[in-house]
Amino acid sequence: MGSLSSESFDQFLDSLKCAGVEISNEDELRERLAEAQRWRFAFATLAANGRPLGIRFQDRAGGVNESGIHEAFARFRLPEALQSSFSASLRAGH
Repeated sequence: MGSLSSESFDQFLDSLKCAGVEISNEDELRERLAEAQRWRFAFATLAANGRPLGIRFQDRAGGVNESGIHEAFARFRLPEALQSSFSASLRAGH
C-alpha cells in the first residue's frame, strides 16, 4: 500500500466532488479505501453497499456534472458499468 495508491483514491474522490457529488461520511470512506489493497474494488463495494455505514453519494443540489463523473471514472480506470450504475444511483436519489 504505497502512497501512489493513497493519492489515487484521494484524487478520484476529489474529482467526484468537483463534478458535484456530495459524499456523506467521507472520512469513513477515505479510511476504508486507505486500508484496502484494491481501492477500486473497495469503492465499488462501498458505493453499492455503504449506506449502513452512512456512506452515501448524492447529487449536490442538482449540480452533478455527468461528463466530470465520466472523466473521473475513465482517468482512474474504473469500469464503465460501475460508472453507469453510480450515475444512475445519483439520478435516482439514493
